[in-house]
Amino acid sequence: MANDQTKKQMWVWTLVCGVLSVIFYLLHDIIGAAHYPGYHWMEQAVSDLTATDAPSFAVASGYVTVYKIFTCICCVCLSVLVRNERKSLRIGIYLFAVMQGISAIGYALFPLTGSGYDGSVQSFIHVYVLTALVVPLSIVSLILIAIGSFKGKYRLLGIVAIVSLVAMFFGVVGSQNAPKEYFGVFERFSTYSATIYTGVLAVYGFAKLKKD
Repeated sequence: MANDQTKKQMWVWTLVCGVLSVIFYLLHDIIGAAHYPGYHWMEQAVSDLTATDAPSFAVASGYVTVYKIFTCICCVCLSVLVRNERKSLRIGIYLFAVMQGISAIGYALFPLTGSGYDGSVQSFIHVYVLTALVVPLSIVSLILIAIGSFKGKYRLLGIVAIVSLVAMFFGVVGSQNAPKEYFGVFERFSTYSATIYTGVLAVYGFAKLKKD
């Protein structure tokens, strides 16, 4: 009985990492901007804060590293917790975890070398190659999670997945078509949708632990 309780507490703390990851991502955005003289969040991308030539690089990278670690811990935990769930929900969470893993490792290995896009090989991989992997995985995973949630007993999880998906599309379309001075606003719809949904999945994990 004591071992079961200890094991459950371990699951709880790994899920807490999912909630904390959202906070650290927000901190990297806010505190990073404070250490970047002349940074305009409505115009510039979040990734500008961790560009290797950015004055905020050291500070913002520190917060975003903790965010990535917490996110990966939470996603691994969720992948284990859903092993007996419906196939679509299970695969959706697996793909979401893979997406977050690629995002965490890939963007750390290939950060922007300059704010915006400077045409370097490293920036090309960051903006185009990694995005070509992360975006489709995000879309497919959220769709599968929504389908599995609506078929099961977690309709709210599915509704939030759809909201996140809409926010993601809104961000992509807006950042490509809106005036340059609002690029950062729309870009954040895309980046924050997946980040916040990690926290939502952590709350789902708490509910599942309580139920089980």
